[in-house]
Amino acid sequence: MISKQNLWFLTLFSLILILGVYYVTMPNDILQKIETVKEKQEDKAVVEEIKEESTLVAMRVNLEEERQETIDVLQEKLTSEKLNSDEKNNIYEQLKYLNEVGGKEEQIEKKIKKDLKLDCFIKIDNSNAEVVCVSNEHDSTLANNIMRLIQKDYDNRMNITVKFQKK
Repeated sequence: MISKQNLWFLTLFSLILILGVYYVTMPNDILQKIETVKEKQEDKAVVEEIKEESTLVAMRVNLEEERQETIDVLQEKLTSEKLNSDEKNNIYEQLKYLNEVGGKEEQIEKKIKKDLKLDCFIKIDNSNAEVVCVSNEHDSTLANNIMRLIQKDYDNRMNITVKFQKK
């Protein structure tokens, strides 16, 4: 006589075996439909997450990723034995500049938030500054105030562009 434990084992094993055989013999078009449905569900979840996330946060993350890639390449070059000291000093200065720019962008974003009560994304590249603000108000006076606020921090003339996005 078969014990209850053995009977359960055989039953579950048979069930797993039958499902395995069914899955293996299932037509490809059904499998593709199942995968497509799963991908659509995953895409929908990603889209919902993006909608919940701020556009500004996405811009900051994208900029940070770009800068990190540049920093990684520069650090790799910096450790290379093929470069002379002048080239290494140049790379070091580029790394230093990238670090300073990131801090400056963050500082200006905080200043705009404090003084003008606006959430903004700022990207500085040499003498160019790109500003994206989330605001229902879109007027030239506000844009000029943002430009003046940024220019105060620089001795050299900056080319500043201001874009607005609705909340």
